[in-house]
Amino acid sequence: MVVKIHPNDKSNPPGKLAEAELHFTEGVLDGLKLIGFAIWERRTGGGRNVTFPARTYSVNGERRSFSLLRPIGDATAQDRVRELILEAYAEFEEKAAVAS
Repeated sequence: MVVKIHPNDKSNPPGKLAEAELHFTEGVLDGLKLIGFAIWERRTGGGRNVTFPARTYSVNGERRSFSLLRPIGDATAQDRVRELILEAYAEFEEKAAVAS
């Protein structure tokens, strides 16, 4: 699997650093990608967060969100994906710093 980073050059919305995609390179998902990940600067400062693909829906006029990528049993599975995306973004930043 490869993580593809798309920087948020327009800085809109504020705090959004980039979008990320997971490109699958083997197995039954080979040739497919999963989109909808976003990398954000934490509001409180000191770190970054990754949001996962989600679909919004409304219940009694209240907006809610339904995560499209969820753990089957082990809740740490999401943490592994989050760390993989954050590592890919850090590498992307390093390459961008060297290029400029």
